[in-house]
Amino acid sequence: MKNVKLFKKIVTLVATTSLVATMLVGCGGSNTSSGKGTDATASYDSSAKLEMWTFVDMHAKFYEKMLAKWNEKNPDKKLDINFTVLPYDDMHNKLQSALLAGQGAPDICDIEVGKFPNFLKGEPQLETLDDVVEPYKDKIVKSRLDLYSKDQHVYGLPTHVGATVAYYNTELLEKAGIDYKTIVTWDDFKAAGVKYYAATGKHLGTCDTFGSTTLSLMLGEQKSDYTDANGKPQLNSPEMVKALTKLKELQDVNAIATMPGGQPDTTDGEGAINNGDYACVIKALWMMGRFTTYMPDMAGKWAIAPAPVFEKGQPRSIGDGGTGTVVTKIAKNKEAAKEFLAYAKLSEDGTKAIWEDLGFDPTNMDIWTNKEITHNPNNQYVKYFKTNPFDVLNEIKSEIQLIKSTESTPNINNVISTVTLNSIFEDKKDIKQTLDEAQQQVENELK
Repeated sequence: MKNVKLFKKIVTLVATTSLVATMLVGCGGSNTSSGKGTDATASYDSSAKLEMWTFVDMHAKFYEKMLAKWNEKNPDKKLDINFTVLPYDDMHNKLQSALLAGQGAPDICDIEVGKFPNFLKGEPQLETLDDVVEPYKDKIVKSRLDLYSKDQHVYGLPTHVGATVAYYNTELLEKAGIDYKTIVTWDDFKAAGVKYYAATGKHLGTCDTFGSTTLSLMLGEQKSDYTDANGKPQLNSPEMVKALTKLKELQDVNAIATMPGGQPDTTDGEGAINNGDYACVIKALWMMGRFTTYMPDMAGKWAIAPAPVFEKGQPRSIGDGGTGTVVTKIAKNKEAAKEFLAYAKLSEDGTKAIWEDLGFDPTNMDIWTNKEITHNPNNQYVKYFKTNPFDVLNEIKSEIQLIKSTESTPNINNVISTVTLNSIFEDKKDIKQTLDEAQQQVENELK
């Protein structure tokens, strides 16, 4: 009976959880793999075709490129991998069902950070990656490994830091007589937003209703989180009230406004930005790739800067979003798959490609100060933005706060994204009452 209840609970979670990829959170459980290295060459079967799933087309193209490099460098360990791109929810739900059934799962898979805790419940049906992480461990931003770990074992390899920054359209701001470099606090942002709206009739920033990087950032600035130290939800905390009160204040004076798609990283959101409807976007550094891909005509207009804070001296960034790439228990060529992933995501070759091809801030910090790479004048991101991304990253690197991912995160993200933010910013409901209701709903779901 207990097994039946557990199975029903997991299936219900799979069916009802619809997360926002822009909201973060991390974890804890048990493990059957030793995590010790094996004779990897002996386990290679070049005739076995591996399957990898991802939910981002850009990721698939990146892995295809890294596979070609891997095969060129490792002629005795060549791999044949088929990369399949699936819709976000569809892929995660199929993966969960396949792992529960013990069949039908891919050998390798991307898992979005907000979904990751679902795959660490009980005994994870994922291979530990401790052995392939070990050579890079001292170079990797530890908090990013922690997001995909449980009981001191790493189950997923991170793609980026996801340091949150502010993107400013300097052309639009200069026409309105605003210097983005004077924006240090949220009060500065408010004053600039009021001035910008008066001059243009448009809004400085976005008021997100489908997930909120800005809300997470504001919690990080206060060294708070969606969950407490034990991973329990704290959606009606004083810090949450303060953050949403400030955002509502900014909305009320037209400094920010809701947008098509609910947040910037959507097709509708990117269209509105490209149309000049907003002059500031607060998002992680991985958003650079969206600018160069979907807004190429705006090259030379955008500057990257640290995000505003409540009070000068507070931390100015969080790690936002993320993808943990895993090897499943049923994978063929497990050791080969693990070594390939470490090469693609942690090695110097992989780190360089993550920056140059994807526009992500890599978790391996070795290249952060390598100016031949970070300040290459031919790099598409260096050319696109008026400020160098790594100059900003190095300025804030000691301030990047962790927003945890826990077993309650899927429920929290679902409630915040589908109910809470819309209730406050669209329906104008009382903030404290709405947060109390959100807290109660999540607590009920977790019983």
